[in-house]
Amino acid sequence: MSDFRGDVLAGLAARPRAIPARYFYDDQGSAIFEEITRIPEYYPTRAEQALLDAHAGEMALACSGCAIVEYGSGASVKTRTLLRAVAPAAYVPIDISGDFLRATADALRADFPDMPVYPVEADFSDAIALPPEIADLPKLGFFPGSTIGNLVPADAVDLLRRMRVTLGEDSRLLIGMDRVKDVGTLVRAYDDAAGVTSRFNLNLLARINRELDGTIPLGAFAHEARWNDDLSRIEMHLRCEADVAFTVAGKDFAMAACETIHTENSHKYSARAGRLLLAAGGWTVVGEWAGDGAFALSLCEARPASTAP
Repeated sequence: MSDFRGDVLAGLAARPRAIPARYFYDDQGSAIFEEITRIPEYYPTRAEQALLDAHAGEMALACSGCAIVEYGSGASVKTRTLLRAVAPAAYVPIDISGDFLRATADALRADFPDMPVYPVEADFSDAIALPPEIADLPKLGFFPGSTIGNLVPADAVDLLRRMRVTLGEDSRLLIGMDRVKDVGTLVRAYDDAAGVTSRFNLNLLARINRELDGTIPLGAFAHEARWNDDLSRIEMHLRCEADVAFTVAGKDFAMAACETIHTENSHKYSARAGRLLLAAGGWTVVGEWAGDGAFALSLCEARPASTAP
């Protein structure tokens, strides 16, 4: 809670105002995100699932007998395809939403009774201690959904390096990365007709009100998704529709009409840019599946410490 409070207060006081996207994922936000993965406009989930359906057998050849460690596991829907193909020695889902994580882990234990499941409640942007039960197993990190795109490149590289340290010298990483495409398709994926993404974005303000004694008038804010061509990313903002004043954790704030709170980025990568990002993070691409080129799953090996940047 202290990090949430501090980051929200600092973000609202900053210019431009911004709140880290990881705070979307309380239990309610996690549930809304699972809705997002099913809306017609949100192509990444379907594209990635199609790649897993078509190629999970090939991916499994590279990680026999391993423990699968999933970063930001959510409901582990796509993961089930990989688990069936690999039959891993253990599965470690990592997620920031504890109740959601435990419910998912229980469901997986029921569906895969012979597979040990060791859930870890943690923010994967921080250093993570893996369960001691998998210490001696080879590890495959799984980072689906193009979540790496939520981070600015410097932070993405830092995370990839931490993953390499956490997973170990001989580990592998299977990572999803969204590709650059036409702007209309990109914007619609983050501003759907049914307004599910809008609810997801506005839930952040509702969470602030719930957990930090906020008085933010939710009706004064609207969801906005925009393409930033210079930085090759979709940006999500909460746009103030009128002048407002409110308090959060006893602190006073005021915002003018048309001012925004920047809540999320989703960077899109060309094939070459994606490989360069992974290399900077200490990983070498050894396999890649991209279907029609809209989305890619890359299998990487940890580069020897002496050659990692």
